[in-house]
Amino acid sequence: MALNQLKSNPGSRKRATRVGRGIGSGLGKTSGRGILGQNSRSGGGKGPGFEGGQNPIYRRIPKRGFKNYTRVEYTIVNIKDFEQFVDKTEITPTLLVEAGLIKNGQSLIKVLGDGSLTKSFKVSAHKFSKSAVAAITKVGGSTEVLA
Repeated sequence: MALNQLKSNPGSRKRATRVGRGIGSGLGKTSGRGILGQNSRSGGGKGPGFEGGQNPIYRRIPKRGFKNYTRVEYTIVNIKDFEQFVDKTEITPTLLVEAGLIKNGQSLIKVLGDGSLTKSFKVSAHKFSKSAVAAITKVGGSTEVLA
């Protein structure tokens, strides 16, 4: 069986009632809304979260925590992941996306010093840990901080 062969069970898909289509339908003229009042009108009714004038739950419960809106998120890459590249390669964010080490080429990248290197690379990233810079320069590579 394939997805294009699936069919819904008979009677499981019921047509929506069309309101305001004449007196004989039983839901003509006012379309089942009644004659007057807030709910009879277009856009009428109270919004979600309204509890009849009682203090709503989103105001009753205590608010916790803090969301730092100036926080900068970095995508982490370790130097041990660079071993898959050929010696003397220039490692850039676009190369990391092509290799599948990061998903988004627009994200900020931080290189961490986890693991060890045997080959030298010219690595371009937005941020480096001290241990990563030390490990890259130790094997003859170089680092470049992107703006």
